[in-house]
Amino acid sequence: MNWSWLGPPMDVRPLFPVERGAFLDLLNTLTAEDWERATVCPGWAVRDIAGHVLHDQVRRLSADRDGHPGPAFEPGEALPGYLARTNEDFVRTARQLSPRLLVGLLDRLGQELDAMWAGRDLHAPAGLDVSWADPGAPAPTWLDVAREYTEYWVHQQQIRDAVGRPGADGPRLLRPVIDAFLRALPHTLRDAAAAPGTAVTVTVPGPAGGRWTAVRGAERWGLAPAVPDGGRAAAEVELAADTLWRLASRGIEPAVARTRARLRGDEALTGAVLDIVSIIR
Repeated sequence: MNWSWLGPPMDVRPLFPVERGAFLDLLNTLTAEDWERATVCPGWAVRDIAGHVLHDQVRRLSADRDGHPGPAFEPGEALPGYLARTNEDFVRTARQLSPRLLVGLLDRLGQELDAMWAGRDLHAPAGLDVSWADPGAPAPTWLDVAREYTEYWVHQQQIRDAVGRPGADGPRLLRPVIDAFLRALPHTLRDAAAAPGTAVTVTVPGPAGGRWTAVRGAERWGLAPAVPDGGRAAAEVELAADTLWRLASRGIEPAVARTRARLRGDEALTGAVLDIVSIIR
């Protein structure tokens, strides 16, 4: 399959144990009060986000490694509703786990996931889609794996925000999140009217950032190494790394991101960029 329009493949597998190590170190320093602090996720305390990460691990190992079917969809239930329901069910159950047991399970199952990912062909179809990048079509395994990495990293940051402990956001761990999230750019622009060859750039300053360019092709938008023929993009958006990941994961809304952004060019296109969503919702 041709996935070139999604940009060059990325391999985040070496970063899973690094990100997880920072996460476990954080959890091991939390007080009893910290575990109960409210988070940005409505109705979930810190312990609930940690339980949700455990659910992500369990679900991946059970389904992808062991071929075990998960809970059935209810009649008429769409994927976002299904995920919300099954996530909440598991989180309620995980409230029975002590912090020590929860941390131990996250460590053990994370290592099992590392072994599973190590055996995968990153260039093969993943067998499922990445709905915020190309809904309804098999995704390349490298993008599916990158999506999982962003899931764990964002949840770690949500806990850090809740307990007032910054960290794990240096360039090594953050840049792959920015890069993965911006693979949603072609899908984000799908309804934007533009002539073939029209380019849109997103610049994220700093060591965790870079420049991403989407170009309108004959049939769809796609990521490209640069603006064609050395020209200038029809629309340019500049966002700080912290703003970009929060926007793409809907920790902040587009209206807030707009107040923090530098915009130039076609207003319809810059507005479309600020609608980027790189999670299932």
